[in-house]
Amino acid sequence: MPLEPICDLMGRARENGYAVGYFESWNVESLQGTIDAAEATRSPIVIGFNGDFLSRPGRAAEERIACYGAMGKAAAESAAVPCGLIFNECAQEDSVRLAVTSGFNLVMPADPSAPYDDYVWRVVELANYAHDHDVSIEAEIGELPSGATGKVEESQSSLTDPDLAALFVDATGIDLLSISIGNVHVLIEGEQELDLDRLARIREQVDIPLGLHGGTGIDAHSLRKAISMGITKVAYGTYLKQRYLAAVREALETDEINPHKLLGYGGPEDVMVKGRLAVRDAVLERIELLGCCGKA
Repeated sequence: MPLEPICDLMGRARENGYAVGYFESWNVESLQGTIDAAEATRSPIVIGFNGDFLSRPGRAAEERIACYGAMGKAAAESAAVPCGLIFNECAQEDSVRLAVTSGFNLVMPADPSAPYDDYVWRVVELANYAHDHDVSIEAEIGELPSGATGKVEESQSSLTDPDLAALFVDATGIDLLSISIGNVHVLIEGEQELDLDRLARIREQVDIPLGLHGGTGIDAHSLRKAISMGITKVAYGTYLKQRYLAAVREALETDEINPHKLLGYGGPEDVMVKGRLAVRDAVLERIELLGCCGKA
């Protein structure tokens, strides 16, 4: 079916007390595995790609953002459940603008290193541009800590200030606010509880849909409670790649010498199939926590 407008996805989630999952993809297998799981559970979903990764200056080969947009849009149109399509967390404004015109219907400019006033000005400009093209925009207040080293690094993080969040939303006109309430980016192992009191204060002052990044490491009880308090979008990435890599590594432990059987043939030995099924199963493990199953 056609891409579902983000405001419609989020509006139904708020009205019915569930959250929509964003399960991040990086290739066609992960994209299809995510949709397989959404269809199996009859769940609305957000699909998409990491804009920061795709536009990072240090990449060995320049990525074609328009290709990812076309692929995501085609995947959504082939799906039997409503899908949004996000270009996620990107500090490169030119890349965000390109994503707006490349098929994505949600973009997220994110630059934790930017001074607040500079970030506000940039988000305002991008929000106007996105809305002119009927694309929704997500932004963040507060910076998530990182768990990429195996432990939570708090030094560069900041929890979302409810008063500042309200001012930011009023100033920018964004459609979705991502918040920091104890969630962690790239948490390799373990789980974290959320600051639900802070969430309650934010919800009192902010009347647009709220999102949580770092879904991989959020304690299940905290997550369910947060959704009941108004969280409408939860993002997952780290554990999907962990599961995908484990499946691919296992698949490559073989004496098979026919490259076609390992790539593209579609049989049980196919590395691409193994990766797709691993992502599907990983999404199935988490999506029921969101309360969205059967809501498509």
